[in-house]
Amino acid sequence: MSEKNVIIYTDGACSGNPGPGGYGVVLCYQKQQKQLAQGFRLTTNNRMEIMAAIAGLEALKSSCRVKLYSDSKYLVDAMAQGWAMRWQANGWKRNKKEQASNIDLWKRLLPLCRRHKVEYVWLKGHAGHQWNEYCDQLARQALDQPDLLPDEGYECLMNSSSQSE
Repeated sequence: MSEKNVIIYTDGACSGNPGPGGYGVVLCYQKQQKQLAQGFRLTTNNRMEIMAAIAGLEALKSSCRVKLYSDSKYLVDAMAQGWAMRWQANGWKRNKKEQASNIDLWKRLLPLCRRHKVEYVWLKGHAGHQWNEYCDQLARQALDQPDLLPDEGYECLMNSSSQSE
């Protein structure tokens, strides 16, 4: 049986940066659609953009060919241009001195991209693209929910950096 072709639209949002954040995802397969959204109490916009991609890919039950649309140049360039794989190969360093950001999330995303054949496509945000606008709406609704989840990777990083100061 051949791999399924899936389209995933993603967006992340943050109220303040850092601040409460959320992601929205729409998965499309044939005539079926599934939407995902989750909010977090303290995070960053970039983390929510990556989390949206992770959530979309983790929702797939079997190996798929995926076209993943995002308005995040950070996410799309890190994956399409191989930055994240280079950071990993260099011990999570962006260069000789600088540590990569969001390592915990890249460690989750990279194996998903080995499981699935993922093409990352950048969309201009807030430019009227139906699914990007809808994902933005899902992300914003998610960050406005009560009882937001902790973004443990971010909060742990913030706690460790404040203890070292």
